[in-house]
Amino acid sequence: MESTALEFDCIGMEDGGKIPIEHTGRGQNISPEFVILNLSPEAKTLAVTLEDLTHPIKNFTHWLIWNIPAADRITSGIKPGKNVPALKNARQGIGYGLHRYAGPKPPKGKTHTYRFTLYSLDSEISLRANCRKKDFLKKAENHILQIGYIIGEFE
Repeated sequence: MESTALEFDCIGMEDGGKIPIEHTGRGQNISPEFVILNLSPEAKTLAVTLEDLTHPIKNFTHWLIWNIPAADRITSGIKPGKNVPALKNARQGIGYGLHRYAGPKPPKGKTHTYRFTLYSLDSEISLRANCRKKDFLKKAENHILQIGYIIGEFE
């Protein structure tokens, strides 16, 4: 299935800009709010990943959440847990954040580059919560309608 670009804003952050302190491991470590601008009418669910592109482990995953009900907004402050009742039991997998959002926290004095990726999908994805990003991507590959990215930096 061919995907088109998913356009979205991350509230409080410009693409290529600095990630606000409240969304980092040095602040309140709360997930940011996303506003989706061109969601496909066929979308049933959304997924989000946060990766550290500078980490020695290539594209080190900080956060993985999927089966968020399709909507034009994902609220901030998603609670920890394998299942997220406030999001109709969306699932959070394994990354630096074990079943939770874990914001940027590079070594002191180092600037790292991070990528938020949003996916719109045509169905729910059936996976156990102990999966990783690669497991999600493999299972989701034929269901992805749109993909979008926002890059941010944090020191």
